[in-house]
Amino acid sequence: MTSTVVGGVGLFLLGMILMTDGLKALAGDALRSLLSRFTGGPLSALLSGTAVTAVVQSSSATTLMTIGFVSAGLMTFGQAVGVVFGANLGTTSTGWLVSMLGLKLSVGKIALPLIGVGALSKLLGRGKVAHAGMALCGFGVIFVGIDVLQAGMAALSSKFDPSSFPDNTLTGRILLVLIGIAMTVVMQSSSAAVATTLAALHSGTIDLDQAAAMVIGQNVGTTVTAALAGIGASVAAKRTALAHILFNTITGALAFAVLPLFTRAVDGLADRFGGGDDAVSIAAFHTAFNLLGVAVFLPVMGRFARLIERMIPEKAARLARHLDSSMVDLPGIAVEASRRALMEISSELVRDAGCLMADRRHEPALEECEDALLRTRQFMAKVGRLEASGKEYRLHVSNLHATDHADRLLAALREATPRRADSRDPRLLPFRELAVRAAAGASWLGDPARKPDPGTPKAASIALADLRRAERPRLLEETAAGACDSEQALALLEGMHWFDRVAYHIWRISEHLAGQPPPAGQPESAPDPG
Repeated sequence: MTSTVVGGVGLFLLGMILMTDGLKALAGDALRSLLSRFTGGPLSALLSGTAVTAVVQSSSATTLMTIGFVSAGLMTFGQAVGVVFGANLGTTSTGWLVSMLGLKLSVGKIALPLIGVGALSKLLGRGKVAHAGMALCGFGVIFVGIDVLQAGMAALSSKFDPSSFPDNTLTGRILLVLIGIAMTVVMQSSSAAVATTLAALHSGTIDLDQAAAMVIGQNVGTTVTAALAGIGASVAAKRTALAHILFNTITGALAFAVLPLFTRAVDGLADRFGGGDDAVSIAAFHTAFNLLGVAVFLPVMGRFARLIERMIPEKAARLARHLDSSMVDLPGIAVEASRRALMEISSELVRDAGCLMADRRHEPALEECEDALLRTRQFMAKVGRLEASGKEYRLHVSNLHATDHADRLLAALREATPRRADSRDPRLLPFRELAVRAAAGASWLGDPARKPDPGTPKAASIALADLRRAERPRLLEETAAGACDSEQALALLEGMHWFDRVAYHIWRISEHLAGQPPPAGQPESAPDPG
């Protein structure tokens, strides 16, 4: 009997894994697009989180994507909180799936054919057909697992009756909540725990009140996994885990406080619209108390997010805060995180260059930039394999180009060249003005909300290179004729070359980070001046 229940849980979890992986692979880009585009306000973030979780049947997958977007700077933490709330609401769809279909479908007539068709599609198909086959196969295995669970629970019901469980007192309900928490921790899936509870309720092993208390515990139990995931993780991951923990715990406490009234009200509605099925009542109860939590938190979502940010302040290096090692398994997000980090590093370098060339007092952050560039290179080296023909691959290549030019710009800023020749010398003034113009034109790097415009740095760099090629032979002729001191001429040539290098690297950085990568294999549009 026990082995049958354990086997049923295992089959259910296997089906969930197969279906989730298949759906994520099938619609991964669309789901990421949904999360990144439709999380403007609290309500849209909530609905996005609910929709994505309902599709992939995994709040963990939604939370992981959310953490990645926050770390990459694509989503604010306030928006992420809304997605987390929606993920908790979306995961209640599993209860409806089990109660409305799983406990009523014929395995032989429905589930087994699904597994057969799905397995053949996975083995024989390619691309989306294979992913759809895996999702279909997982969908069928879920129902096989539920069927095995029902059989095991039916056998257990002859050995146990509801009176053998904690009774409907305050202490008894607390014990049932703790049992629900333990079930989720052991199974590492609130969906599997809820499915087991529904099967036990359907077979008569437990009654409605006991099942409701256990479901509260199972909803709270998911926070244990979140807490473990947050240990040693990035600040974004810790904040998201804490938001998940506080939401589930407070929502569970509210549901527990009004449990008897809540179950009676939900059961009455289920009797009216669901035909008096206790499993449907529990699915409705699970959704209802999560809706209660959303109704409580949604009006204060902004303040709730700011509270968590104060509780877990940002401690990471300022210029490397977008780099979260947990994102390397999501290459598309990791590439964008690298780009955001490089934009901030480059913005700092360009600002330092502008101040140096304009003789403005400014404390350069070259050491911080060097450390951040090292972290960025290490992060990009861990990014998973990308499809060579895809846009993400070309963006990754552009990021690598930008990293190289940022390194070269940093090396130029470390030199004392501009001090060897008087930058106010009339012969160097046009060079300085063009280089300063290139730096000013790349100021958009410091503001991701601004539209990228690499045109100004490009025009300034090309004009400066043309000017250097015209002035260099003229200066050498003056030196040969004795009109200019040779030492001074060498210093002026070095100054011209330095301004040319700085402007060139600013142009190339801004072009590579503009978010519009050139076609694969296209060379740099101008030679490196060295």
